[in-house]
Amino acid sequence: MFDIKNKRIIILILVVLALGLIFIWSQSNRTIYIENQSADIIDKIDNTKVSPLSGWSCVDYNRRPLAIVLANDPVTRPLSGLSEADLVFEMPVITGSITRLIAVYVCNYPKEIGSLRSARHDFIPLIQGIDGILAHWGGSHFALDKLNNGIMDNIDAMINRYSAFYRKSGMPWPHNGFTSIEKLLKSAEKFGYYLENRFEGYSFQSDDPKIKEDKVLRINYSRPYNVSYQYDMETNSYLRYRNNSKEIDKVNNQQIKAKNIVIMRVFSKQIEGPDYNDLDFEGTGDCQIYQNGTVVSCIWQKSEKDPYSKLKFLDDNNKEVPFVVGQTWIEIVEPHQKITWE
Repeated sequence: MFDIKNKRIIILILVVLALGLIFIWSQSNRTIYIENQSADIIDKIDNTKVSPLSGWSCVDYNRRPLAIVLANDPVTRPLSGLSEADLVFEMPVITGSITRLIAVYVCNYPKEIGSLRSARHDFIPLIQGIDGILAHWGGSHFALDKLNNGIMDNIDAMINRYSAFYRKSGMPWPHNGFTSIEKLLKSAEKFGYYLENRFEGYSFQSDDPKIKEDKVLRINYSRPYNVSYQYDMETNSYLRYRNNSKEIDKVNNQQIKAKNIVIMRVFSKQIEGPDYNDLDFEGTGDCQIYQNGTVVSCIWQKSEKDPYSKLKFLDDNNKEVPFVVGQTWIEIVEPHQKITWE
């Protein structure tokens, strides 16, 4: 009798242990399955956390763009902070003569950006189209009439209410105006501007070089503002030169490298004496996109009725051309301006 009872107890213990092991095994498998599933979901979320302007993956991908007007005069070269911009516009501010830059930042925090210069009225719809905050050192009366009446969020160094700008010693006036992303963000917050991105952004593709040779893109702005880009097949990048000299970022001593160059053909006309012109950014026009070592013909499009509409670059099927992930330069030229790619 004693043996039978012991056998029953032993069998019961074994059954309980077996059930316990089965339960532990099933829970372990289920845990592994859930962890794998979570990892897949996280990867998908991370893939959406990119700058709407460059496609760079970064912590502040959803920060509202800051668009900073920069000088292009030889005395200001090399500029500071230019290599860290997501997107850069370059355009004439006098027909057939001086050009100026607007460097737009989402991801990065360069410690110094400059030198800054004044705004023009035709900058406004460009920056409205990316829902940016415009930072500038004064402006033409055409621009200030609109900006001072609240047409868009902007931070003006001539007012400098919250000390976002400073003069840097060792550089000649008026080319010694500088700022930083940190200073601009603090100022924008005090102005009560919203700081989260609302721009739908551009679509992006991975590097996919199409040619096995180095070529040069030349943009015939008047000297000393003439620009060229040397395509480097090893990095699938376009190395920037101005007046045949390397375009260097003074902060990190790196040459400017773009992944996309957009040639945007726009009508320009003088509207007041020799100092001010007007670029017609609303409507449509011809464009070409240089990426992956090749040229994509396109049409640029921006609504004439809505200044906040997106500036689009459309292919032959009326679909937006995706940019290669990285810095993009939009080069605004006149309809018949000479461009070579050889």
